[in-house]
Amino acid sequence: MILFPAGIVAGIMSSTTGMASLVSYPALLAVGVPPVFANMTNTVSLVLAGAGATVSSRRELRHHAKDLLKVLPLTLIGSVIGAILLLEQPADTFEKVVPFFVLAAGLLLAFPPSASSLELRRVSKIRSIGFDAMIIVVGAYTGYFGAAGGVMLLALLSRSGKYEFTTYNALKNVSLGASNLLAAIIYSLRSRVYWLLVIPLAIGFFIGGFIGPQIVRHIPERIMKGIVVIGAIGLSIWLFVDAYGLV
Repeated sequence: MILFPAGIVAGIMSSTTGMASLVSYPALLAVGVPPVFANMTNTVSLVLAGAGATVSSRRELRHHAKDLLKVLPLTLIGSVIGAILLLEQPADTFEKVVPFFVLAAGLLLAFPPSASSLELRRVSKIRSIGFDAMIIVVGAYTGYFGAAGGVMLLALLSRSGKYEFTTYNALKNVSLGASNLLAAIIYSLRSRVYWLLVIPLAIGFFIGGFIGPQIVRHIPERIMKGIVVIGAIGLSIWLFVDAYGLV
């Protein structure tokens, strides 16, 4: 069974770069799960990646409860919207714009805001309505499609320039873990989830999710961002080719 080792690798990728679906989604397709149900089964399994990462990220989260309480409700609101949209309108059309979202997230990380820009944002209170709305959009994207949702949230949080990469990563892991949980509940009640496949994948996700934050602690921030940027660009190309049938 390829799902357990795929889950470990995907869990590590989830809790370090936010790109678990690069591994886990194709693994589900490889064992014969139809695309829309693979997306839902993957989201349910990802809950365990968030759980493992949360347990492993207690050090980074210790002094950031207020930040988490600001980001978490917004991603949850978005997740509900996205999950309901997926049940009502499958992702065929949306897949064509996803590559551009992923590429934009990678570029946001590649070109951080200048110090003067950050100072202006702090003076004007960065947590504006527009910033909050974008977090809801990322949550909706995660509940709807999910691929590289973590990269998008990382890119968005990094625009504040307030903390280190490890802190953004921890906030991302907990917020999207909860977002996936809420979407998973909706999917399990209203659609089909391949539960027998969830078990090995989710166990692998938990293990990988636990390992990931420990890796992030020992890799310089610039290198981690570089890995995420390269991965996001590569994923956007793969999604573009897949969405537009270029192979």
